[in-house]
Amino acid sequence: MELVFDGHNDVLLRLWRAKAAGTDPIAEFVDGTSHGHIDGPRANVGGLAGGLCAIYIPNTSDFALKAPDANGHYATPLAEPLERAPSLDVALAMASIAVNLDRAGAWRLCRSTAEIRAALDAGIFAAVMHMEGCEAISEDLAALDVFYAAGLRSLGPVWSRNNIFGHGVPFAYPMTPDTGPGLTDAGFELVRTCNRLGILIDLAHITEQGFWDVAKTTDQPLIASHSNAHALTPVARNLTDRQLDAIKESRGLVGLNYAVTMLRADGRDDAETPLSDMVRHVDYLVERMGIDCVALGSDYDGATIPAEIGDAGGTQKLVAALKGAGYGDEELAKICRENWLRILASAWHE
Repeated sequence: MELVFDGHNDVLLRLWRAKAAGTDPIAEFVDGTSHGHIDGPRANVGGLAGGLCAIYIPNTSDFALKAPDANGHYATPLAEPLERAPSLDVALAMASIAVNLDRAGAWRLCRSTAEIRAALDAGIFAAVMHMEGCEAISEDLAALDVFYAAGLRSLGPVWSRNNIFGHGVPFAYPMTPDTGPGLTDAGFELVRTCNRLGILIDLAHITEQGFWDVAKTTDQPLIASHSNAHALTPVARNLTDRQLDAIKESRGLVGLNYAVTMLRADGRDDAETPLSDMVRHVDYLVERMGIDCVALGSDYDGATIPAEIGDAGGTQKLVAALKGAGYGDEELAKICRENWLRILASAWHE
């Protein structure tokens, strides 16, 4: 079995919602559930050995993808911005779940690649605390210091909505990621502070202008934790060839997103999406950037994924599909975990 360290999941969101509904989130992760994609038992079955676990603040108003028109096109307006105080409450609650999973021995909250490798060797899920959209952080960045002390080691300045740090891309097909402004002044300061602290900066949901703003400011390799190739699936969330070339030049990384809307040529939200679409994107990314710049960023618990994979327990089906497409053991090790560990070591000043 090829162990996978994955670049993005939303299991903390699912566990936070479970707790709000009266379920013990620790027990749900440890004992397993029929809900969502990730828990301890299914991760073990699928060789999902760890990943970046997102603190994501859900929208306070109804938000759903627009239904496609007769041509399969859709353009979902950006979600409304969120207020800071209630966002901080939610973020702290999710961080608490992450810390308590660590205390219970259900997973290991990792702050270094040495800790990740130790967890992998011990067969314990290696979790890295990530923040997807920084609505919980104010312009003075005081909360960032506190979250860093709690274990935060990765963040995306924006989700697909705007905040005080920058602008996100909408969920739309077909559309380029060049949909609006990039970083604000506060966003530039956030990037510089993350560089100083050693927090990975994730470009997965930011506008193309924001991508270039980060590129000219950061001292890290460029990272998109869960994005695919725009040339194959022209949704606004995917990356153009020019962006891929910049990631290659920085020795950065793109994590393959399993979301079917970002894999299919028609951009549809249809779970009956073949694994060949996933392999097609990996092939394109490898050809464009090289094997050292491609990894996995499933978006488990945050998106519709191919039915053939189903959940974390089916992770090895993608590994088998890549092996069947000609990827050897050394290449699979890089895609499945080693490229992520290289990038994290760089961002974390190791």
